[in-house]
Amino acid sequence: MPHESKFVFASLPQLERGVAKVLGGDPKRTNFLYTNGKCVIIRNIDNPAIADVYTEHAHSVGVAKYSPSGYYIASGDASGKVRIWDTTQKEHILKYEYTPFAGTVKDIAWTEDSKRMAVVGEGREKFGSVFLWDTGSSVGEVYGHSKVINSVDIKQKRPYRMVTGSDDTCVCYSEGPPFKFKSTSFDHDQFVNCVRYAPDGSKFVSAGADGKIIVRDGSTGEKVGSLGGEKAHNGGIYAVSWSADCSQLISASGDKTVKLWDVGTETAVTTFNMGSAVCDQQLGCLWQGDHLLSVSLSGYINYLDKNNPNKPLRTIKGHMKSIQCVTVHRNESGPYIYSGSHDGHINIWNADNGDSDCFSGKGHTNQVSSMAVNENDELVSCGMDDTLRFTNLNKKEYSPSDVVKMDSQPKTVSVAGALSLVVCINEIVLVKDKKKVFSMVDHGYEATVGAIHPGGTTVAIGGDDKKINLYSVQGNTLKADKVLEAKGRVTDIAFSNNGAYLAAIDEQKAASVFAVADGYSVKNVFYGHHAKPVCLAWAPDNEHFATGGMDMMVYVWDVSDPEKRLKIPDTHRLHHVSSLAWVDDHTLVTVSHDATIKEWTITY
Repeated sequence: MPHESKFVFASLPQLERGVAKVLGGDPKRTNFLYTNGKCVIIRNIDNPAIADVYTEHAHSVGVAKYSPSGYYIASGDASGKVRIWDTTQKEHILKYEYTPFAGTVKDIAWTEDSKRMAVVGEGREKFGSVFLWDTGSSVGEVYGHSKVINSVDIKQKRPYRMVTGSDDTCVCYSEGPPFKFKSTSFDHDQFVNCVRYAPDGSKFVSAGADGKIIVRDGSTGEKVGSLGGEKAHNGGIYAVSWSADCSQLISASGDKTVKLWDVGTETAVTTFNMGSAVCDQQLGCLWQGDHLLSVSLSGYINYLDKNNPNKPLRTIKGHMKSIQCVTVHRNESGPYIYSGSHDGHINIWNADNGDSDCFSGKGHTNQVSSMAVNENDELVSCGMDDTLRFTNLNKKEYSPSDVVKMDSQPKTVSVAGALSLVVCINEIVLVKDKKKVFSMVDHGYEATVGAIHPGGTTVAIGGDDKKINLYSVQGNTLKADKVLEAKGRVTDIAFSNNGAYLAAIDEQKAASVFAVADGYSVKNVFYGHHAKPVCLAWAPDNEHFATGGMDMMVYVWDVSDPEKRLKIPDTHRLHHVSSLAWVDDHTLVTVSHDATIKEWTITY
């Protein structure tokens, strides 16, 4: 294989304040499930760096649940479409597709034989449907609610019972199959966010925005208790999840805590304090085997520690929003990937195992557009907040003082030695020792991208005029030197690591390589993309470079031979690759608007 996937560092769940997030777990307790945008993400619970992304929905996906057999996953999206797809094959072949109602699907439940399923949400005429998974034939009705249904669950033992919770503050109880409405309870004062049966079917609980968790008999639907007395949490409760032995459950709340309950005594055994900031609100939880997971509003996935409730065993960090740029830096402990996203977040990844972290303190307040690592082990990043930031990689902390304000929005940054080159919308800026030393405004063209030679002697600026302007660095100024011709508007540009070559890509789908020692003569021109290429990166060997385009393709090129090319199709299925970087000669990193980072093993 000339290329194969090495790692998928998946996106975090996409969250919205005040809206519950449903996590799914597989029956074998190996994987867990969540959604982000149009993607369903499957992650290994012991090693979250092992991940898979399902991308076949045309609309944003709200929920995904494994069938009790473990062979299929049902996922529902904002249009009301439910797709049932295979989990055993890498291709995730579609088995069936239904549209039970027109509107956002909020929750899904299966019967224990994996033959029937209930789907609820925000329909127009109706808020739920129960049907056979293989024919779509109705096996009852979901009645009793006047507003959107947030949650549904089915008793996993015969005779089947179904329970639903809604924004109308009601919990409705149905018997079946075929499922028929039996009773309604009005114990909640506000929205009911979650209803869940115990695995043995003896009880079920309902949790709501009023902070209550009501316990009911699984066979009759009658109230048998209330966890924590009048109130279980001081804030709204968004999710509950039972232990396998049905004696305990966990609850996730907007009061920034997760509680572990003993259902028999109706008391909280442990309270996990998750923080004090708004982003520490807990919107989802899952009890999967020995693992207790919760999801914060920040998107972080927390592995809870019963022995130390104030500090999670581990926290999975990453991106919720589209990733705009990526770079790689190697230190004594190995290679690390740095990725910057649309919401200003920068994440740090161990390239060898996927462990993730982020900088502490306040960073960019808007999209991170470009970044590079300088000789002082500082991450130099620019963003739509009109700033250039220098962040010490060893301290892992944003410095409020190491910020250079730009007069217009910066687009790209390139570094060499003590110099940083920043291409902004209206100016080209040289920064030295964290101070602006030179600015060029009236250069006669719109600069799109820039690169500085590793030796710090030359600057190359790509423009919308199909030209590459070369400037020599003289002290703290730039002096016009030479103009190179590109085929179209230049979209990215980079010097090879040894400074021997300059590569540029343009809107005419061409990648041009210039030989620096030969007076920037054209070495080769490469064609392959079907749509505009948008990013490029040189391999450490200086003999290969990669380009990514709007055609969702990535090509790896051999500088000496335009016919030698390696194509990676559908690198990120839903979006084009937004940025590229190399870990080593045979490991390429790609990022995209799906908020996912992928590592590829390249064989020449």
